[in-house]
Amino acid sequence: MLFIAAKVFWALAQPVTFAFLLGLAALVAGFARFRKTALTIGLGALTIVFVAFYTSLGTLLVEELEDRFPRPATPADIACVIVLGGGIATKVDSVRNGYDLDDGADRYIETVRLAQDYPNARIIMSGGDGRIEGGYVKEAVIIKRMFDAFKIDPARVDYDETSRDTYENAVNTKQILQKRNLTGCLLITSGWHMPRTVAIFRHLGMDVVPWVTDYRTTGKESLEIGITDPLTNATLFSIAAREWIGIVAYYFAGRVDTLYPH
Repeated sequence: MLFIAAKVFWALAQPVTFAFLLGLAALVAGFARFRKTALTIGLGALTIVFVAFYTSLGTLLVEELEDRFPRPATPADIACVIVLGGGIATKVDSVRNGYDLDDGADRYIETVRLAQDYPNARIIMSGGDGRIEGGYVKEAVIIKRMFDAFKIDPARVDYDETSRDTYENAVNTKQILQKRNLTGCLLITSGWHMPRTVAIFRHLGMDVVPWVTDYRTTGKESLEIGITDPLTNATLFSIAAREWIGIVAYYFAGRVDTLYPH
């Protein structure tokens, strides 16, 4: 139930949709002759659009998330690598039977590199179908195609096909770690996703080493108005909003012990 509620909430709360809904509310208020209310709501909608599309605020917020866990020095040995789903074009791959990746592809490229550099490391790939409507091939199934293509021994990999969100990733991964008697694994996910992920894993009692991939910022960003690439600005703003809302929601739901781990 919480999974569905979270998906529905974010579908309505993501900045562009929320601004659109505010715009509709402003129109309704205007037709109802509540002109001051309509003007206030309309200005709120325009403010969200301006901040999301034409400022670098989203970039700064993502940068803060990415810099929370700097990648440590390369270890001499690795017992296991945990990689979380995301960055997969599941809609396309469900039809074309490939392993087409999207902006989060660094997660899997880095996993393949580590698998080659540390041939004794066990790999845990956690990812199912995270859409409410379902019906797509599981992410773990798609990535198995990729790992097989890169000649990674299937006996080295545990695939979790049932996780629908980050919390389920962690719960199912814990079961695999206990079964395999593994600790101190590298945890691979996107930098903007790492703080919430680490908080969940620690809450469930897992000792992991954050191994950040998929950076979206330079680490030297500043707040400015930018009109040349509004879609990128809006994407980063949406990513940041989702993660910050997710961290707060998970805290009050008792799924993490701290709002911002370090």
